[in-house]
Amino acid sequence: MAAAENKSVLFVCLGNICRSPIAEAVFRNLVVEKGLTNQWRIDSAATSTYEIGSPPDYRGEACMKRHGISMNHIARQVTKDDFLSYDYMLCMDESNLRELKRRGDKIPNCKSKIELLGSYDPQKCLIIEDPYYGKDEDFETVYQQCLRCCKSFLEKFP
Repeated sequence: MAAAENKSVLFVCLGNICRSPIAEAVFRNLVVEKGLTNQWRIDSAATSTYEIGSPPDYRGEACMKRHGISMNHIARQVTKDDFLSYDYMLCMDESNLRELKRRGDKIPNCKSKIELLGSYDPQKCLIIEDPYYGKDEDFETVYQQCLRCCKSFLEKFP
């Protein structure tokens, strides 16, 4: 497939150590399973600067390991170039959505379609809550939501 036909998605949350790297890893795993690796550019980023340079939260990594999915990510913040180069920016909650739309409105030729990842949830759970201050079970909930949403999102592209 030609590079111009490739699709791209950036998963976004507040710190880029819990929800968005889980979504990135889940989606990447689905893409690999379907043999579509050469058709997608996938990454995740934060709206904040809080965790730049940090690895994913150890509880999220443990959850993903239980599901046989590896994570290889270092937290970064969304950049102006991301708005110009990603087809989709899928965020985890309304605060992330507002922040991305605010930034995107200031960027001429913003390419990204900015949406809630939860808008793809067949169970209609729109918000993916931040598990940072929660328990291990909360990371499992995030994983399950991301799995449902990412499967549904990927089905959009035959």
